[in-house]
Amino acid sequence: MTEPPQALIARMSADVAALSAYLARVSADLTELNRTLAAPPPVLPVQPPPPVPQAPAPAPRASRDEGWIGKLLAVAGVAVTLIGVALLLVLAAQAGILRPEVRVAAGAMLAGVLVAAARWLYARPGGRTGAIALAATGIAAAYIDVVAVTTIYEWVSAPAGLVLAAVIGGGGLTLARRWDSEHLGLLVLVPLLVLAPVVVGGVTLLLVAFMLALAAASLPVQLGRDWLWLHGARIAAASLPLLVALAGVYFDDGHDAWLAGACGIAALLALAAALILLPRTANKPAMAVLTAVGVLPVLCVGLAVDRAAAALMAAALAAALLTVVLAGEQLPGVDRDVRRIWAVLATLSALIGVLVAFDGRIAGPVLLVMAVVVAAIGRGSAVARVCAFGLAAVGGVHYLSYSPPSLIIYPAEPTAAHSLSTLVTSVLVIACAVTLGWSLPRRESVVWTGLAAVTGYAVTMFAVTAGVLIGGTDGGFFAGHMAATIFWIAVAAALFAYAARRPRADRSVPIGAGLAVVAAAMAKLFLFDLGTLDGIFRVGVFIVVGLILLGMGAGYARLLGKQDSTVSNGTC
Repeated sequence: MTEPPQALIARMSADVAALSAYLARVSADLTELNRTLAAPPPVLPVQPPPPVPQAPAPAPRASRDEGWIGKLLAVAGVAVTLIGVALLLVLAAQAGILRPEVRVAAGAMLAGVLVAAARWLYARPGGRTGAIALAATGIAAAYIDVVAVTTIYEWVSAPAGLVLAAVIGGGGLTLARRWDSEHLGLLVLVPLLVLAPVVVGGVTLLLVAFMLALAAASLPVQLGRDWLWLHGARIAAASLPLLVALAGVYFDDGHDAWLAGACGIAALLALAAALILLPRTANKPAMAVLTAVGVLPVLCVGLAVDRAAAALMAAALAAALLTVVLAGEQLPGVDRDVRRIWAVLATLSALIGVLVAFDGRIAGPVLLVMAVVVAAIGRGSAVARVCAFGLAAVGGVHYLSYSPPSLIIYPAEPTAAHSLSTLVTSVLVIACAVTLGWSLPRRESVVWTGLAAVTGYAVTMFAVTAGVLIGGTDGGFFAGHMAATIFWIAVAAALFAYAARRPRADRSVPIGAGLAVVAAAMAKLFLFDLGTLDGIFRVGVFIVVGLILLGMGAGYARLLGKQDSTVSNGTC
């Protein structure tokens, strides 16, 4: 069918319009392309060439701490200068070089110049080390000058010299506190400890007094400072001259009450200084040990005085230390370690006091009583047990010295006083062994075995001594051994009876102890009693021991059977 002309014209008009729109869009795209092509090309950034890697610069060498060189040279300078001052005061006097006034004035002038130079140098940057060395040298030189004036030329009385020396030493240590330098304090004290005896000509009571004055004057300097090394130097300054002086008096067979008083002052200074300084020190055990060194002259004072005075001083020291230990929780700084160390020191002081005051027959029982008391009171303390064992060991040695095993093996007839002493000490040995075993916190089989052996020896010694004292060396000796063997078996029976009443899990220890005692009793019965006892005593001991063994076996089996049946009935 032919399309009408109007429709054909309309369709052609629409196609022409669409074509015109398409051509217009193409024209716009071409115009945009032309504008883009006409624009100048963009300038691309030029990349710089990569940097050439360079080798890393060598690390600077760590600078070495060369401060020790200056300190070493300073210490050497102090020593050499003080030796020169000593030579000026001593050797020049011996050779007659210069007048005494010139020597003393030169020493004093040198000391003043050195201290002034130290103060000037301390204010300069980096001058602390040199200033400390100069000040220490000047102060020590002044102190030695005072010692020479007091002891060599005797221009100044001893009390005035002591005061002047304390002022100079205290001034030097005050400067050390102001500069907060423990090294300065050490450089003041240590050279004096070596050079002062050289100037004086030996260790005399005057030198001891000088050192005590210096130790007392240096105590306030340490307040608020944890200067343990300086405290050790103070202790050495007070204690070492005293120990040397005590040895000299002992070898000269002399007595010196003034020296004993100096020992007491040194101990008082050491203990008081420790109580004052302990709250601020970090190493409290070391401070406690240094205190022990400080009181050492009191423990050695028996070299210079009679036994009564030495024993009283040792007892006073033990009482003071024990008081501090008991009140330690209320005292600042007295911690557990300090109390332990001082408790041992108190025990040692008491031990020395007893040994100095009494002979062996009295010292042994006294030490055993002390061991019983310490073990009973300090049952929960390991230190108390150690102290108790130490006292018991020394007391046991004294006990063996006058109650040797030969008295058990061979019949002897000692004096009545000897017999009574042996009887009393044997009872104390038994009580001490029982108390020490009771104080043990756990089952120590080795220790218990040793205590059981000691108890058996003491029981036998008691029985034999009592038998000899009552019946003589014949019948009494045999009766004593018979009683000892029977007593051993009776102890074993008691142990088995105790084991039978204990729960099954707790029977091993008493059963083992009972078997050990039975074995020891049987060994004594066949190895000693059979060949030594005579007549009715031999017969009696075998019959009695046999009957006890039979009763032990039957009774123990019956008790165990009754206990087991009770347990089974309760279970059902």
